[in-house]
Amino acid sequence: MPPRAPGKGRGFTRAAKILSGQIRKAGETRGFAVTRLLTHWPEIAGENIAAIARPVEVSYGREGFGATLTLLTTGANAPMLEMQKEVLRERVNATYGYNAIARIRVTQTHATGFAEGQVSFEHRPPSPAPTDPDPAVRRAANEAARDVADHGLRSALEHLGENVLSRSKRLKGPQKGPVK
Repeated sequence: MPPRAPGKGRGFTRAAKILSGQIRKAGETRGFAVTRLLTHWPEIAGENIAAIARPVEVSYGREGFGATLTLLTTGANAPMLEMQKEVLRERVNATYGYNAIARIRVTQTHATGFAEGQVSFEHRPPSPAPTDPDPAVRRAANEAARDVADHGLRSALEHLGENVLSRSKRLKGPQKGPVK
C-alpha cells in the first residue's frame, strides 16, 4: 500500500473541492472571474431577483472602465428588473469587493452559457407516489378497450382510461353505484 500524502485524511472529499478547478475555468470563459456570483446568486441578488433573473455573462469593454453584467429574464419580468438594476449592481460589486460591474444589461433572448439547461437547486416537495387505480376503474377501462385488436394500442387505451376515470372520480368525489 503506497504511503498517503501528508495532510490527506481518510474519507470523502467534497464535490465542490474536486470540481472547483473546472468550475473556475468554465466561469472564466464567460467572464466570471469570481464564480461566487454564479454559485451564490440568490444570496447576492436576493430571493426576489434571483427568482426572475440569472447571470449569463460578464463582458469587459475596450475602454476598461468596468464590466457589463448580462442578466437573462423573461419579457414580463424585464421592466421590474430594469427598475432594480442600480441596487443589484451595488450588491454584485459588494461581492467582488470593488466597482467591477459598471453596467447591467437585461436580455430576454435565448439562453446561452450558464443559463442554458439551468438546473434549479431549490428544494422541491416530493411528488406524491402514483396509486393503483380502484379495481372498478380498472375493470371499466379494460371493458372500454376490450374490442381493440392491437395489444400495444389496447394497453395504452386501458392506461389512458384508468387515468381519465381516476381523475374524474377524484374531482367529483366518491360515486355511488358502478362506474360506467
